[in-house]
Amino acid sequence: MAEDFFQGYKGEALALLKEYKVRVWGQADVQTTRGDFVGTILPRAVNDDDQHIVMKIPTGYNIGVNIKTITGMVETGYSKANYKIPEQEFPFTPGLPKVKLFGTGGTIASRLDYRTGAVIPAFSPGELYGAVPELADICNLETEKVFAVFSENMGPKQYIALAKAIGKEIEKGTQGIVIGHGTDTLQHTAAALTFMVQNSPIPIVLVGSQRSSDRPSSDAALNLMHAMFAAGHSDIAEVMVCMFGPTSDEYGFLHRGPRVRKMHSSYRSTFRTVGDTPLAKVTRKEVTPIKKDYKHRRRDTKVDIYPYFSDKVTMIYYYPGMNPDVVDNAVNAGYEGIIFVGTGLGHVNRELYPAIERAQKKGVFMYMTLQTIWGYTHMFVYDTGRDLMAKGIVPAHNMLPETAWIKLSWVLGQTKDPEKVRQMMESNVNDEWTEREPYNGYLIYQGGVPEVEEFIRKVHK
Repeated sequence: MAEDFFQGYKGEALALLKEYKVRVWGQADVQTTRGDFVGTILPRAVNDDDQHIVMKIPTGYNIGVNIKTITGMVETGYSKANYKIPEQEFPFTPGLPKVKLFGTGGTIASRLDYRTGAVIPAFSPGELYGAVPELADICNLETEKVFAVFSENMGPKQYIALAKAIGKEIEKGTQGIVIGHGTDTLQHTAAALTFMVQNSPIPIVLVGSQRSSDRPSSDAALNLMHAMFAAGHSDIAEVMVCMFGPTSDEYGFLHRGPRVRKMHSSYRSTFRTVGDTPLAKVTRKEVTPIKKDYKHRRRDTKVDIYPYFSDKVTMIYYYPGMNPDVVDNAVNAGYEGIIFVGTGLGHVNRELYPAIERAQKKGVFMYMTLQTIWGYTHMFVYDTGRDLMAKGIVPAHNMLPETAWIKLSWVLGQTKDPEKVRQMMESNVNDEWTEREPYNGYLIYQGGVPEVEEFIRKVHK
C-alpha cells in the first residue's frame, strides 16, 4: 500500500500496519493480549515512538496500543475523517440581541493536529457556529477573527488591539461582546481589558475551554453558550470571565476581570474568584447575580478606552536565599517597575535591601503582592515590611500578582510622574483590590477529613 496510508508511522509500528494491511483512517478490529479494541486508526505524531498504534474508539477518546501486545488486526472499513468544521452563515432572528464574537485562538477555537499530536488554533469564529448551532437561539451573532494564537502568545499588542476593537464595536451599538481566548493567560487579558475599557455600557465576556472541541468531555460548547447568553442578556456591564462553575455541566460562573485566577491545570472548573465571590451564575437561559454591587447595562454607546501599556514592568517571585543581582539585573535591563511577589504579609530577605535601595534611587516603581494569593499585604506588622516600605516598596492591598503587574504596566504606559503613578495605582477601577475580604472569600477544603468527605458526597465537585 502507498505510504500516504500510513501518515506519521515508522519503524516497527509501520511494519505491523503493512503486515496486516490496515491503513490510517481505516476502521479496524485489533486483537491484543489485553483484550480486543474496535476503532479508527489515527495518524501518528511525527515526533512520537514507533511502538504504538493510535486509535479513536467509539467513546470518542484516543488510545495508544503497544504493538508488542497486538496479536491480530483486521480492517473492516475505510473513511478518511475531516476534522475541519465548515463555516456557516449565522441566521438572523428578530428580537434577539446583537452579540459580537472576537476570536483570538485558544482551545475553545482549536482542533487536534494529528500530524504532530498538538492542539492548534484552527477554528475560525464562523466555524464555532457550525459546531454549536444552539447559539442561534441565544443571539444574533457577528464574528471577527482578531488573532489566531494560543494565550501564551497574547501580550500588550493584543490587549491594545482588543481594547480598540471593543471600543469601536460598542460605538456601533452592539449589545454584548464575547472574546474567545485560551485559558492559560485568560486572567491577564481580563485584567488588562478591565483597565483599558472602562464604563462600558454592555457586558464584555472572555471565555475559553479547558478541553479541545474534538474531545467528548470538552467544555467549549457549554462555556460558549453561557458566555453568549451573558453578553446578550445579562444586566452586568463589566469585563468578566465565563467558565464552568462545578465540574458538572450545570452552570457557569461570571468572574470579575481583575479578581479571577486559573487554579488547576486541567479541571474544567479551574477558574475561581479569589478573595471575593463570583459576580453571578449563568446558564443558557438565565443569569443569577451573586453580588449586588455591579455596573449595570446602559442604553448608550459611550465607553472610555485607555489603550496604554508599558513593557518595562517585571515581576519578581521571591524565594529564600534570593541574591540581590536578580533585582539589579532587572533595573540594569531598563525595567521601570517591579512587582514583588513576597512571602507572608509581604516580605523578602535582607540581602535584597541594597539592590532595592539602588532601584529606588533610579526611580523604579516597586509594589508588593503575596505568594499566598488570598489575603492582604500588611507591611506595618513586622520590621521587615516597614524596612521595605522605607526603601520604596508600596503594598498593593490584596491585588493578585498578575493583576498588579498588568495595572502597573497600564499606568506606566501613561505617565512616569511619581505622584500620578501613586494616584492611579491607589484608584480602584473595579475591585482589583477590595476594602475587605468577605467571610466566604477564602474557602479551601482538604480531602480525607470526615466532615469534608460528608460535604463532598452531598454536593457536586
